[in-house]
Amino acid sequence: MPIPEDVTGDEIDKDVRQELQSLPKTLAEDVARNLVMVARLIDEDPEGAYGYSRVALRLASRVAAVREAAGFAAYANQKYSEALAEFRAARRMTGSVELWPVMADCERGLGRPEKALDMAGAPEVHKLDKAGQVEMRLVAAGARRDMGQLDAAIVTLQSPELASSSVQPWTARLRYAYADALLAAERVNEAREWFAKAVEADRDGSTDASDRLAELDGVEFVDALNDEDVDQDQDEEPEADLADDADDADESEDSPAETETETETETGSESAARTATDIAPGTADEAGSEADKD
Repeated sequence: MPIPEDVTGDEIDKDVRQELQSLPKTLAEDVARNLVMVARLIDEDPEGAYGYSRVALRLASRVAAVREAAGFAAYANQKYSEALAEFRAARRMTGSVELWPVMADCERGLGRPEKALDMAGAPEVHKLDKAGQVEMRLVAAGARRDMGQLDAAIVTLQSPELASSSVQPWTARLRYAYADALLAAERVNEAREWFAKAVEADRDGSTDASDRLAELDGVEFVDALNDEDVDQDQDEEPEADLADDADDADESEDSPAETETETETETGSESAARTATDIAPGTADEAGSEADKD
């Protein structure tokens, strides 16, 4: 697959670069450049990222960072079985538990929420850092919802991290998941409160909390460009209509009585008024996107 000339491979994390030192120099550079492309495209072009990950995997399948990148690329394309296999391989190579939450989320993607819950209660969870534990909580709550246990999902999300007023990288997504679960339980007022809190914490736009909040408030977004086009069409009267108006004016000078009758008829007509309606709140989605499950 083609790689832009500005991609040198030096952009990768230093820890990954260190892993690649076990490879011949030219091969390490090729692998690094493909990994850079995976990182660049995984959000906006998951299929493209997947393609580059397969190239890197073919070149260096014994490098843990490559297996991990291949796992995330497969995960972004909802290839959960493949992603789980790559994550397991990376974990065997490193012995790290860092990938435990996303591995559990793959189990959810494969339709095995019970397995995800088992992983949420495993000893590995206690070895995760705070961010990893929050991710595991999000996955567990999603698994509860998969099983139709909505109240249990809400309770699962209730934690010191949710109650904290400090904003951490995971705060917006945690508050969003909680608000979404509340809305699914038809606790609308509480859901609105937590969507608002999610908006406050969502500094990089990682969720659509602002849109969900607007829906609950009955705010309708109008396409300004389309409105301008409509106004312009209304202002531009066809030349044919102008010519007809001119002919009508000439006839009215010759037939004043007829014009007077037409005027009375036109004055007596009533115009229709169009009213705007509020958007009804939408139904709740899954607690976070598949990406939120990671």
